[in-house]
Amino acid sequence: MKKLMKNNLSTTAIALLLLCLADLPGRSEVQYAGIAPNPAAAVQTIIDKRPVLHADGIKFGAYDPHGDFGAQANVATEALFLPWEDVDLETLRVADAYALARGRNLLITVEPWSWDVDWRLTSAQLRAKVLRGDYDVNMRSIAHMISELKSPVIVRWGQEMEDKSGRFSWSGWSPQDYITAYKRMMDIVRQEAPGTELMWSPKGEPGLQAYYPGDDYVDLIGLSVFGLQRYDELAYNEHRTFSEALKQGYDLVAGYGKPIWVAELGYEGGDAYIRPWIETATLKQSAFPNLQEIVYFNDRDVHAWPFDLGRPDWRVVENLDSN
Repeated sequence: MKKLMKNNLSTTAIALLLLCLADLPGRSEVQYAGIAPNPAAAVQTIIDKRPVLHADGIKFGAYDPHGDFGAQANVATEALFLPWEDVDLETLRVADAYALARGRNLLITVEPWSWDVDWRLTSAQLRAKVLRGDYDVNMRSIAHMISELKSPVIVRWGQEMEDKSGRFSWSGWSPQDYITAYKRMMDIVRQEAPGTELMWSPKGEPGLQAYYPGDDYVDLIGLSVFGLQRYDELAYNEHRTFSEALKQGYDLVAGYGKPIWVAELGYEGGDAYIRPWIETATLKQSAFPNLQEIVYFNDRDVHAWPFDLGRPDWRVVENLDSN
């Protein structure tokens, strides 16, 4: 993966500070025979696959390191991904100015690790240090910086905690350990930056309910929804729509009565596959009455997907650097 050390970042490179680890679906490669490849069905001629925004539809935001949505007026949220080590927090002021000039909220995902994979702790080491309070100073520094920003801020800490793939060091902790850690971090946010909204953000897998920290610690719920045509063919033996991909996670969290976001959205495939995603992702649907906003992950995935599918490029326009 890309490494980001403590050096300062340029304004134009703001999103390199905010590189996200979009998650891999938790399926075994050997379980599924899948649909035979059809090269014609995978042809993509759509040159700009950004979601259609409907006048009376769901709000839209983006993680946008390439600036493809920079001039788009109807983007409600600017999403950032921030490790709590090896990063210059002053860069958040640049992000704040960028969002403020465009009338956008800031959704800041705080990932409890370093960009540098050589410095990462094991899951058990990280859990012990967080619960012991060793990282309180890291979170307090971030929260203090947030208190000085002018844009409305939402903090999303330690996302996709119920995932069992081993992708994130904080995923798969016992529910009580995760809840204790989450509350500890969000208490610091509340102390340093009152008024900041808190997002609890599971992946959308069965078992997520055990990790719910309680209504007092959740203002918003964020889910992850990605659609990759060839993966759908191999893992599900069908092409899933946005609604089908969202349904499991939505149904699992709807009972909490909180506003629900798709905190990470991406799709890739042929025209016939992605067009329904493009047209319906921000469409209000009766099946999802609590869905409030979707946030597009406008970059290439950091990790390769199962079935030797490589790293999907979710970017809404062609990314020449990834070819």
